[in-house]
Amino acid sequence: QVRLVESGGGSVQAGGSLRLSCGASESRYIMAWFRQAPGKEREGVAVIDRLARTGYADSVKGRFTISKDNAKTTLYLQMNSLKPEDTAMYYCAARDGVWYRQGPPVTTDFGYWGQGTQVTVSS
Repeated sequence: QVRLVESGGGSVQAGGSLRLSCGASESRYIMAWFRQAPGKEREGVAVIDRLARTGYADSVKGRFTISKDNAKTTLYLQMNSLKPEDTAMYYCAARDGVWYRQGPPVTTDFGYWGQGTQVTVSS
């Protein structure tokens, strides 16, 4: 069972940038980022499969970039041009498999989760 540990959250003003990291104990998984704002359902932000194909939520396309390091044990989410509506707890997630369908990740597709890291964007 893979262990996931997120880091890199914090507070930033609108228009700023943050990079989230997620350390994984193993590399053989499809990885994704999700977020959950207070009172809202958890939503998929970005996914990267083992073929390095990526998918994003429409709300973050062009602003966020998901990537993995060469060892494939660290997942990143580079977040630029942050908006107050990006404020949420961000979670790293993993699932077995090689490829993932096009589009953003779906919560019920992922079985392994980190504890989350808070991102707060002020206007």
